[in-house]
Amino acid sequence: MAEPLIELKGISKAFGNKVVLDRVDLKLYSGEALAVIGPSGTGKSTVLRIMAGLLPPDEGEVYVKGHRRTGLIEDNEDPIGISMVFQQAALFDSLSVDENVGFSLYQHSHLSRDRVRELVEDSLAKVGLPDAADLYPSELSGGMRKRVSFARAIIANPENPALNPEVILYDEPTAGLDPIASTVIEDLIRDIYQQDHACSAYAIVTHQDSTIRRTGDRLIFLYKGKVQWQGYVSELDTTDNEMVRQFRNSSIEGPIRVGG
Repeated sequence: MAEPLIELKGISKAFGNKVVLDRVDLKLYSGEALAVIGPSGTGKSTVLRIMAGLLPPDEGEVYVKGHRRTGLIEDNEDPIGISMVFQQAALFDSLSVDENVGFSLYQHSHLSRDRVRELVEDSLAKVGLPDAADLYPSELSGGMRKRVSFARAIIANPENPALNPEVILYDEPTAGLDPIASTVIEDLIRDIYQQDHACSAYAIVTHQDSTIRRTGDRLIFLYKGKVQWQGYVSELDTTDNEMVRQFRNSSIEGPIRVGG
């Protein structure tokens, strides 16, 4: 079996008295499109933040390409590049699209401004925004802001190819979008992975049916801080797991309690 790009072993996390994750195991392999699914407020985004190195677990171990991570992402460089697309796009409103997408290169590389601008325009073209570099976030629709955040996640640094994004983590990328805008984003996630080869694997957190079916291959169902089911999209409609069936059918009757 191939070595996972990212592996979580026995991960637990609590905020105050609320246990969000309870001894979760998870593996993400090269070539995978993994969707972490389940009701809102069940620890899905927390899993993603721990994978990204933005949040420390209370217990358990995180391995990146076989190397145990100690501390957070700023404490040590991971052996592969990991990018994250946040739910709210997380753009700097006072900066142009060019400055947002190229932020890390402008701040932390020795590349000329002209070279960074070329890389920014290349990334924007890949997400379908070739003429947006000089716009500001306030001039963009919600779907366009999401795409700018994708461009930022996939931008490459030719000075350090080893740390270019090999894994992209998406946190509720279609939340708050209308069905048409959601479809655009879902297609883009697949295109970045399959056609542009901007990453070798991705994990996506979502509870929206269309996003699960259009972007996920392997699925992990999370509820009450535990992995309750694992399977594939093709099994989503046939599994006997009562939680998955209730979730799939949007039913208020079943083991998943409404509101938690």
